[in-house]
Amino acid sequence: MAGAAIVAAGAFTTFGGLLLVPLHEQRGWSRASIGAAFAVSMVLYGVTAPFAAALMDRLGVRRVVVGALLLAGGGAAGSVVAGSPAQWTAAWGLGVGLGTGAASTALAASVAERAGAGRRGLVAGLLTAAGVAGQFVFLPVLSRVVEEYGWQVAAWGLAGTAVLVAVCALVALREVRAPAGVREAGAGAAPGAAGAPGVVGRALRVLAASTRRPAFWLLAGVFAVCGASTNGLLWNHFTPAAHDHGIPATSASALLAVVGVCNVAGTVAAGRLTDRVDARRVLAACLGLRALTLVALPLLWSPSVGVPLVAFAVLFGLLDVARVPPTLALCRVHFGSDGVVVFGWVNAAHQLGAGTMAHLGGLTRDLTGSYDPVWVGAGALCAGAAVLAVVVRGDREER
Repeated sequence: MAGAAIVAAGAFTTFGGLLLVPLHEQRGWSRASIGAAFAVSMVLYGVTAPFAAALMDRLGVRRVVVGALLLAGGGAAGSVVAGSPAQWTAAWGLGVGLGTGAASTALAASVAERAGAGRRGLVAGLLTAAGVAGQFVFLPVLSRVVEEYGWQVAAWGLAGTAVLVAVCALVALREVRAPAGVREAGAGAAPGAAGAPGVVGRALRVLAASTRRPAFWLLAGVFAVCGASTNGLLWNHFTPAAHDHGIPATSASALLAVVGVCNVAGTVAAGRLTDRVDARRVLAACLGLRALTLVALPLLWSPSVGVPLVAFAVLFGLLDVARVPPTLALCRVHFGSDGVVVFGWVNAAHQLGAGTMAHLGGLTRDLTGSYDPVWVGAGALCAGAAVLAVVVRGDREER
């Protein structure tokens, strides 16, 4: 059931790429203004995660997940009736950003933390892979619905799916108590409304303490680049870029589905490796290889989907979300029982990078008429992040 909640929340993140062209063509909004709404959603997705992780320790996973899914569904429904870029940003940016932020990364990290030593990397990899695979399984279906019936119908479908999964989570999701050290770190108030100030206080105290350590800034910087090159760029601008080269949206969505399927193997493998070897090496390898794929992409475009683009989708998919298990492990190594909340803040940096790239990608396309500079620039950032990943001191502690 946790995996289903992650999948449902994750479907919203890939849907954005299908909306850019229809909104631009039907309503005359600029790509930059549409991208700004995606940016708000992604930043809130990240900022919400540390508070959601602390709230799950206090109120339990089920309550937080149900509320988050209902909020995301409301945001999707509100986006249908939005009549201006500002209203669109309020509905999609606020509703979907806050809802998915509480039901995706924070949920996977919290459940993985409860799995125990020796299994955390694998559990994090499995849940992350399930969410991302689900995103891209949804994508061809949503693409077909957008093409045949319009994006509004697809948005209503997402809203209904979120409500359905919320009801199922309320009935079927079983609470698992947090480890003793985590409960003690967040203790102090009884569950319920009175616990909200304690949750906010804990998240902010963890942030204040972690920012005094270089490891936090290195991990946050690396993850910001990860977000810029995946959520911000690939998930929002791959389909419009394919459209520029004459590739139909359904074919572009099929390529992204390949990315999602390959995410399963790549993320699970990264989780297994993280339980056994230095997490820095796993993270650096993922980023270095990702840099090569992004720099090569402008050379691979063609009016039809051929072997080069399929190869890109396979390789990028193996590397896409594989960075999550090693990053979560490094947060645990350096920050102990607060590692899940720290990971939430690191993920906020991830989404800040994603939001920035979502906006800059559309702006670059508006100004230059091409996405090619963005792919090459993102590849260069990934190469630099691979170096930073190695710099993070790797203590050989229990993972």
